[in-house]
Amino acid sequence: MADSEDDSGAPARLPLYQQVKNDLVRRIAAGVWGAEGRLPSEHELTAAFGVSRMTVHRALRELSAEGIVSRIQGVGTFACAVRPRQEFLHVHDIAEDITARGHRHRLRLITLESVRASAAQAMGFDLRAGAKIFHSVVLHFEDDVPVQLEDRLVSPKFAPDYLDADFTSETTARYLLRIGPATEVEHTAFAATPDADIRALLELGPTDDPACLILWRRTWSHGVPATQSQFVHPGTRYSLGSRSTV
Repeated sequence: MADSEDDSGAPARLPLYQQVKNDLVRRIAAGVWGAEGRLPSEHELTAAFGVSRMTVHRALRELSAEGIVSRIQGVGTFACAVRPRQEFLHVHDIAEDITARGHRHRLRLITLESVRASAAQAMGFDLRAGAKIFHSVVLHFEDDVPVQLEDRLVSPKFAPDYLDADFTSETTARYLLRIGPATEVEHTAFAATPDADIRALLELGPTDDPACLILWRRTWSHGVPATQSQFVHPGTRYSLGSRSTV
């Protein structure tokens, strides 16, 4: 999952049920269980995520209400038809995108720490559960308006000095791209309503549309798992796109 509690007992930014939801959405979008395939049982998901059955039940209930899965009593939970997915081919530094439009970028570093990988995170990084990984949270502004909340996990194998970097002088993306290129990238984008803490960071007021565009990204550099990142954008302030030659 994208967020979890670390050994210090610091609370995760996202509630556990939301982490489970986000992870299931990514897997459904990636076709893990097929276009309309059957998901594992609540008992199996509880064991896989290491959370309570109540947490899994709430995640599935909300996914059902949003039309992402269908639940048939006594039969199981099935993925609904996958939402159309746009591939975003390149890894961009948001600061460069903003300045290229003639606007001013600034960032606020919220978190920079070492945490212990959950079982799901460790699997994505080819590490053992509980291994050390790096975690950063950065809020990006365009002309003093927050446009992206970046939550990033980084493998120490790829960026061993990540915690010593000065992210007041350059973005995390620019730093990581200097270390090594992203030779393989996996993207998944979907819409969701984040929790109150994230909405507050993005300065979404009670009259603002609460829907956000969420981009989940995994990167590899020359076969080495490098990063797992989640980017949350206010839906009315940001869009994603790509252009390629065919």
